[in-house]
Amino acid sequence: MCAASQGLGRAAARALGADGARVAICSRRPDAIASAAAAIARETGADVAAFDADLSRPDGPARVVQQTVDRFGGLDVLVTNTGGPRSARFEALTDEDWRAAFDALVLSVVRLSRAAVPHLRARGGGRIIHITSVSVKQPVDGLMLSNALRAAVTGFSKTLASELASDGILVNCVAPGFTRTERVTELTEATAAREGVGADVVERRIVGQIPMGRLGEPHELASLIAFLASDSGSYVTGTTIQVDGGYVRSVF
Repeated sequence: MCAASQGLGRAAARALGADGARVAICSRRPDAIASAAAAIARETGADVAAFDADLSRPDGPARVVQQTVDRFGGLDVLVTNTGGPRSARFEALTDEDWRAAFDALVLSVVRLSRAAVPHLRARGGGRIIHITSVSVKQPVDGLMLSNALRAAVTGFSKTLASELASDGILVNCVAPGFTRTERVTELTEATAAREGVGADVVERRIVGQIPMGRLGEPHELASLIAFLASDSGSYVTGTTIQVDGGYVRSVF
C-alpha cells in the first residue's frame, strides 16, 4: 500500500489489515510510516511492515516490491497511490512541473506494476488496484496536472487488465471524489487563498456540488478497495469505480 502514512492510503491499509491481510506500507517519511504501521497493527491485529520509499525515483518502486516479497514471501495485492501534484492552471505550469508530475503519477504506477506482475503471476493471480481521482471522469477546475495524468493511469490500467486477465490478475482503478483528507484540505486552502475568501466558503461550494451533501470519508473508499482485493471481487477487472457521493454527472 503506497503513500500510506495518512489519508486514503492509510485507510486502505487499515481496511486490508482488518480483513486479515498482511500489509506492507510505504511513504517518503520514515517516522510517519513507522507510526502508521504501529497504529494499524494495534487497531487491526494485522502484521504490518513499513518501508520508506520515494516512488517517483526510478529505483523506488522495484525496491519496495522486493522488500515486501522478502518480508512476506510473496505478493497477492498491489495498491498504488500517489500524493496529488501541484494545483495550478495551465499557463502557470512549467516543463519541470509536468515532468515531476509524470514521474510521480504515471511512471511510479508503471514501475510498481512492472515489479509486481512476476510475483503475482508466481502466486497464480492477484489484484492490482490504482487509486486515481474522480477527475478521470469529470475534470476538476484548477487541477490541470491531475486531470491530464491520472487519466493516463486509467488508460494504462484498462490495457493492462486485458493483457493480464488470462493470468488471473485483475486490474482496476478506484476514483475518490472530494474526501476529507489532508490533500482536499490543502486544495481547499489554496483555492481560498487565490480567491481571497475563507476555506469554509470554498468547502461549502464543493459540498454544494455533491448530491449527498457532504465530503466522503477515507474509510468509504477503503471499503471498496478491500472488496476488490477479496474473493468477492473475483469477476471485476478493467474498470474504474468512483466513490464520490454522486459528484460525477456522466452516465458512464
